[in-house]
Order: sequence, then C-alpha cells, then structure tokens
Amino acid sequence: MTQMDEAKRGIITEEMKFIADREGISAEKLRRNVAKGYTVIFRNVNHDWVKPVAVGAGVRVKINANIGTSRDIINIKGEIEKAKIAVQYGADTLMDLSTGGDLDEIRKKIMRAVNVPIGTVPIYQAAEEMLAKGKPIIEMSEDDMWNAVEKHFKDGVDFATIHVGVTKEVVEKMKRVKRVVGMVSRGGTFLAAWILHWEKENPFYKDYDYLLELAKEYDVVLSLGDGLRPGGLPDAGDELQMSELFTLGRLVRRAREFGVQTMVEGPGHVPIDQIPMQIKIAKVATDNAPFYVLGPLVTDIFPGYDHIAGAIGGAIAALNGADFLCYVTPAEHLGLPDKEHVRLGVIASKIAAHAVNLTRFEEDYMKDYLMSLARGELDWEKQFELSMDKERFMEIRKERPTSTEACSMCGDLCAIKIINEMLRKKGEA
Repeated sequence: MTQMDEAKRGIITEEMKFIADREGISAEKLRRNVAKGYTVIFRNVNHDWVKPVAVGAGVRVKINANIGTSRDIINIKGEIEKAKIAVQYGADTLMDLSTGGDLDEIRKKIMRAVNVPIGTVPIYQAAEEMLAKGKPIIEMSEDDMWNAVEKHFKDGVDFATIHVGVTKEVVEKMKRVKRVVGMVSRGGTFLAAWILHWEKENPFYKDYDYLLELAKEYDVVLSLGDGLRPGGLPDAGDELQMSELFTLGRLVRRAREFGVQTMVEGPGHVPIDQIPMQIKIAKVATDNAPFYVLGPLVTDIFPGYDHIAGAIGGAIAALNGADFLCYVTPAEHLGLPDKEHVRLGVIASKIAAHAVNLTRFEEDYMKDYLMSLARGELDWEKQFELSMDKERFMEIRKERPTSTEACSMCGDLCAIKIINEMLRKKGEA
C-alpha cells in the first residue's frame, strides 16, 4: 500500500510522523495533503535505510542535486564523493543520471553511500544499453524501456523521471512549431526520436496504467518529465511546452485515482518576468501537484555562472509555488561537473530555497535573526557557528586578517563598531 493509499484511509504512517517532526508541522495536515496528492513522500519500499523526505504543500522547499557518470568520464569513486558533498552542503535528494559504465553498480553504490532519497531516469539506461550493443537508441524495444523502469524500481529508487507527456500528438506538433533551441531533454528526445522512427505512441503514455501498477508496487513517486521544456529563453511558454503540461495534468489525476504519488517537472529557461505566471499555470493545470523545476535559468549568456542564474530563477519560482528545485552547477551547458561545481551548485540552490523557507517557517527565520544579532555584536565565533559554509567563512577570514575586532573591509572605520562604542559611552555617561 502506498503512502497515498494509507493517507486516504486516514492512516498517519511512520514516514509521515518522521517528516512532521522534522518539518515542525502537523502530522494530520501532512496526511491530508498526501491524500490529495498535493504533497509526496520519497521512500521506496525497497529503500529501507533512507530518511524519507516530503515535497509539496505545507513543507519546506527542497533541493535536488544531479550527479552521475557520462560516456566520456566514468569514475564511480568520484561520483560517490560528489554525492557526499551534495548532501553535506544541503541537498535533500540526489538524482543519479549516469550514462557511462556499469549503471547498475553505480546506482547501487550511490544509494548505499548516502541516506537521502535517490531519483533516476530509467530511459537513460535503456538507451545506454542499446549503444553498448552497437545499436542505435531508436531501436529500443518497448520491453527494453519497461525492463529499465522495473529494474530501477526494484533497486529502490524513490522517484523516477518518466517522460510520459512526450506523446505522438505533440511530436507531430514539433514539425510545425519551430523552436530556437529545439528539444533539450535527453530522455524526452530519446522517446520523440523513437516515436518518429516507428510512428508509434510513447509506450509510457500508451500503457500508462501499467506504469502506475509498477509505481504502486514499490511506492515510487513518478516525476512526470518535461521533455519539451524550453532550453532557451525564446522558447519559454510555447505551444509545445504548454501542450505537454496539460497532458501531464490529466495524467496526475489518473495517478491519484490509482493511489500513486506524482509530481510534475517544469522549465527550464524562462525570462524572469514570466516565472510567476508559468508556476501558477502549472499549478492550475496539474491541480496543485508538487512542482519540480530545473532552475529555471533567467539568462542564457553567462555560461560558467548558470548556478547563479538558476538560483535567481529558483527563488522566484519557489516564492510563487514551486516546491522542489533542481540545482544547476557552473558546468551546466559546458561539461560534466566536478566536486567543486557540485558544491557551488548545491549552495546556490540552497540559498534560493532558504530565502523562501525563512518567510514561511519561524525556525528558518530565527537562523537569520541570530546571525543578524551576531553581526550586530561583531561576534565572529557565533557567526562562524551559524554559517552554512563554515569552510568558506574561515577561508576568507584567514586570507584577509585584521588587527581589529571588525573585518578587514572597514577595520577601525567599521560602522557597527563606531556606533556601538558611541552608544556605550553615552550609556555610561
């Protein structure tokens, strides 16, 4: 029985109790939101060592970090280190997007290395296995696709991106609707190319009920992928993106009837002024399903700094209703991220999520309040203690030493120091 099934029966599960305590919220309110499908809980029945995480209404905005090998760079040890770094700096979940090496071994080792929920994109493995056989990706059989999905579910992945909205109908529209960037989703492209080659319907859409049965068996959260997300600002909000979104909305409702947990993935690259509108449309179209966004990036001309562009978009998206932020690293659009890229990407996304969470949760606001107090008192020890990235804090302090109690930016010209001394003297007079 899934978390949603239990919630619909009025049962507060152990996972709900754990999350309610961690979030500082009512377990009953959480149960109601899970029953409605407004909140999902990540915890595959075969992933019993994971700490469950909730995404959606009434809980904190969460962040995800993507890791994984490529066909060019295969280093399992390196990916495990990235996984640990991502969790250390605040990632709530990880996605293993590996496409090179022994994918089964990589996935299992990453899952054992951390205790946060893990997501995957099963179609990647089906595609990679075709290439390993020396065959084109478009020659995948339907069984190849389904076998990959079931394998990942059995292995214990907690959520999985399935590009079920890339339908034959929307692929036909691609012939008419011209984009500047085109299609940037790997999984979505695999399916679109397969549909064009075989002139058949997307198997995941055609046999959606079978997908629901598999997800229900393992209580996997289906992340309905945005295969037609805009990959550049000019394509944001076009007919292809919106057509897929409304298809996903119908599929969310079907999944809820089955008792299967779903969330919906979103853009992409979106001009900053369009973000509130896009989030609101998505929430209406999907009946308030948890919304998972990649960024969104608010500019295309700063490669190497896309983690900042993504954090700006993520903060605005979360403020307007997005529930789950997928980090973007400085290596986005350039290459496979290294450990430092992962750290910077997580921190940027964490800032975006926290900026919104502190407006909704007193506990989060108090962290910033205490930091303000420490700064007002020039209490560097307390500031260090409260800092989210203590290593960076100390690194800069040591690089820029000062002989005064203030920092080396102002020294004896420190505004806080001057006014505090004057107020103290006046108080003593």
